[in-house]
Amino acid sequence: MSGDQREEWIAVVALLRSAPQKLPLSQLTSRLLDCGSAVQLWNELTDDALLADPTAPDPRQQAAAEVDRWGSEGLRLVTVLDEDYPLRLRAVHQAPALLFTRGEVRPEDRAVSVVGSRKASPEGLKRASSIAQSLVAEGFTVLSGLAEGIDTAAHAAALENGGRTVAVIGTGIQRQFPAQNRELQETIARRGLLISQFWPDAPGARHTFPLRNATMSGYGMATVIVEAGEKSGARIQARVAVEHGRPVILTDMVVARNQWAAELIGRPGVHQARTLSDVMRTICAIDEEQSQARAALRNLLHT
Repeated sequence: MSGDQREEWIAVVALLRSAPQKLPLSQLTSRLLDCGSAVQLWNELTDDALLADPTAPDPRQQAAAEVDRWGSEGLRLVTVLDEDYPLRLRAVHQAPALLFTRGEVRPEDRAVSVVGSRKASPEGLKRASSIAQSLVAEGFTVLSGLAEGIDTAAHAAALENGGRTVAVIGTGIQRQFPAQNRELQETIARRGLLISQFWPDAPGARHTFPLRNATMSGYGMATVIVEAGEKSGARIQARVAVEHGRPVILTDMVVARNQWAAELIGRPGVHQARTLSDVMRTICAIDEEQSQARAALRNLLHT
C-alpha cells in the first residue's frame, strides 16, 4: 500500500462516516468517479472547515486510525477508484464506494450468481450444486450470498470441485451469518473471495441484504435463480439485474411457482431454463457475446 493510496482510503472512509455538506451516500460513488480523487473531493466539500467546531474530532484522523486497524486485522480495502475494483460492479449505479475484502480480488472475474431460497427443497439444492459444478468445469467463478439453502449449496459445490467462489455478504466482514456457515466463510476467504460493503463489525439488518443482492448483480455477468419464493431475496436480485441490464436465468421451478418470475419472462435479457444444459448453454452464449463486445471495444479504442 502506497502512501497516496492510504490517503485515498482515509478520505473515502471519512466521506462515508461524516457525509460533509450532507452528501447523500447514494451519490458518493458517482461524485468520486467524476472527481477522480477522494482526497480532492474531501477538500472540495470541506472548504468551510474554518467554521467547524474546533473541539470536534477530526474525521480524517479517525478514519486514519480505522484504516490502519483494519489493515492490522488482515482486511483489505478496495475503493471504486482503485484499479482492482471489480469492473462490472463499477458500471452499475448502486456500486458501493468502498468494499472490504478477504481473498483474491480479480477485477475481471468471470462470475455467475447462483442464488435462491434459504429454505430450499432437496431438488433445489441438487440443482444448485449441479449448476455450480458445471460452471466450475467451464472456468466460471460461482458467485453467491453465503445464505443457507441454495447459496450454501452453490458455494460448497464450487469448492468441492476445485473451483473459485465469491461470497458477497449482508453483514460486516468480521461477522458470520448464518452462524453455521462460519467454517464455509473462512474457507471462501482462503480459497476464493469474501466481500462486504458494510463496516466490518456491522450486523445484518433488513436493508443490508437487498443492498448485498444489488452488489452481487453488479459483480456478476449473469444471475441464475435456482429456486425462490414470492418474497425471496432472489426476487430482488432478479429485478435489480434487469435494471442493470444483466442477463437473468430463471429455472422452470421458479417460473412455475412465482408470479413475479412469470411476469419477467419476455423482458430483455431474461431467460427460462428447463434443464442444466439450458442453463449452461445460455451462460456460455452470454459469455461469448460479452467477450466479443469487449474485443470490439478494445479494437475501437486502439484504432
